[in-house]
Amino acid sequence: MSSTTFTVHTTLSPSEVLDLFTDFGPDRADRWPNLDRSHFEVHDQGPGWAEVTEGNKMGWERERYSWDAAAGTVTIDTLDSNLWGPGSGWRYRLTPAGDGTDVQVTLTRHGKSLQGKIVGALIPVAGGWALGRQFSSVLRKAESR
Repeated sequence: MSSTTFTVHTTLSPSEVLDLFTDFGPDRADRWPNLDRSHFEVHDQGPGWAEVTEGNKMGWERERYSWDAAAGTVTIDTLDSNLWGPGSGWRYRLTPAGDGTDVQVTLTRHGKSLQGKIVGALIPVAGGWALGRQFSSVLRKAESR
């Protein structure tokens, strides 16, 4: 198992961050850099949850998103993937902070394929730094809209 935890700050409110994470509309691939349109499909969704496939040519995941606006949490559990096995996923905690929101991100990966095991081995070493930069970039773009 590989995991990393990091926190990024944004001037967006917690509800705006939640909307960014849980907007599964046709522009989603434009907002998230590791997602392409050919690997994005919404299978089903309802109040507080969605089941989607997301990814790119390197890796894809069928995931179940669950969120609780009052608690400020978003949970993404991997249901199937070419890279990641059971127990993989993302956890977000959105905390009001000063002029915006601190977003605590926890990523857990269980490599399923050889490629997943190799990428997974890098997560504790560089995952927080690389993913933190990527999340900051996504949030800055959303701030400027």
